Amino acid sequence: MSTTIFSGRTWREYVFHWAALFLAPFGLAYVLLVPSLAAGLVVTVVGLFLVGGLVLGARGWGAAWRGLAGGLLDEHVAAPPAFVRPRGFWRSLGAMLFDSTGWRALLFMFVTSPLAIFSFVVSTTFLAIGLGGVTYWLWWRWLPEQTMADGTVHRGFSIMFGDDRYWFADSPSRVLVVALGGVAFLALWPFLNHGLASLFRMLTRGLLGPTSGAIRVAQLRASRAAAVEDADARLRRIERDLHDGTQARLVAVAMQLGEAQDLLATGGDTALAADLLDTAHTSTKEALVELREIARGIHPPALDDGLAVALETFAARVPLPVSVHVDPALEHDGGISPAVRSIAYFTAAELLTNAAKHAGATRASLTVDRPDADTLHLRVHDDGRGGAVVVHGGQDGQRTGLAGLTERIATVDGAFALTSPVGGPTVVDVTLPTSTRP
Repeated sequence: MSTTIFSGRTWREYVFHWAALFLAPFGLAYVLLVPSLAAGLVVTVVGLFLVGGLVLGARGWGAAWRGLAGGLLDEHVAAPPAFVRPRGFWRSLGAMLFDSTGWRALLFMFVTSPLAIFSFVVSTTFLAIGLGGVTYWLWWRWLPEQTMADGTVHRGFSIMFGDDRYWFADSPSRVLVVALGGVAFLALWPFLNHGLASLFRMLTRGLLGPTSGAIRVAQLRASRAAAVEDADARLRRIERDLHDGTQARLVAVAMQLGEAQDLLATGGDTALAADLLDTAHTSTKEALVELREIARGIHPPALDDGLAVALETFAARVPLPVSVHVDPALEHDGGISPAVRSIAYFTAAELLTNAAKHAGATRASLTVDRPDADTLHLRVHDDGRGGAVVVHGGQDGQRTGLAGLTERIATVDGAFALTSPVGGPTVVDVTLPTSTRP
């Protein structure tokens, strides 16, 4: 973006200096209020809560400055994570008093108070001198006359050199010199104005944005919440499958066995009793199959023989040709935690299932390797129609199952990368740490 006196950015930055000059005194007063109250109220617990409230209130000032920077400086800084009040009286008080986001906002207002005055004065002075010099030829004749010691009379802008020596801009050539000086000031002003605004941009990014630690904590909270929700959804699904499927089938088996027992005890139709026993036997075997499927959804038995065996076993059951390439180093899963093995297995299973059911793929490939001792890499490639997206929210018609995968992978600090142009192919790369321990 150009930096000239005619560009909109230059004038928005100048308006920012005006707005900063207006806000800075109020911000500085708020900053000084915090230690002043703390010094007087430190002996009372209720007073400390008031001080903590002021520290948290600085978050609002930070939001106002971020909004001002975003609207006038095009510096859009993400808001820090919201304050989370911990349980417990003293922990809550400590969290309020030592809220890093609030203190960083207070530091921002303290630093920018003199900077706002300096920036406004310097920028406005350059602009005023430039505009005055460019228009000097219009108004210099109305300046008051000055009579010098030698009796000469002059009118206009003057510069003093030594004792009683003056340079007056009251001739055409000298008026032209002043005008050229005004042009020079106007040419330099946008760059000076932009440089001063850049200082505010730097401070806004550094003090009002989220820190890497805060982002990390927010991600951990989100992944923990996603893990809890995922676990709850799994338990509900298992409960539903047991209640609606296996339990109902076993109830029917019990009734059939009861009827057969009654027929045999009373000497009834033995053929009917045999049919009931045969039906009960068949239902029992079907119930066992359902139980195995439910157990496999909790923990695949094949994982007990290693991740490679489990993935090859599952790939063999997928209703499309799947080529599996597993790093020989993974044969015994050395150094890979059980939780990571489980996530890798269910991720591959979900992606291959999606390729078969939703993508219309005719073939797929699964590659698992271990680039280094601390990393497990998994790639699933299919030749389906593509267009897969990760949607958090569950809109109909979208492949929102991928959102659950990303959340589960995030719980162990894994990475999920999706490439799926319309028309295909779809490639998913998943990187997992081999251990869940820090």
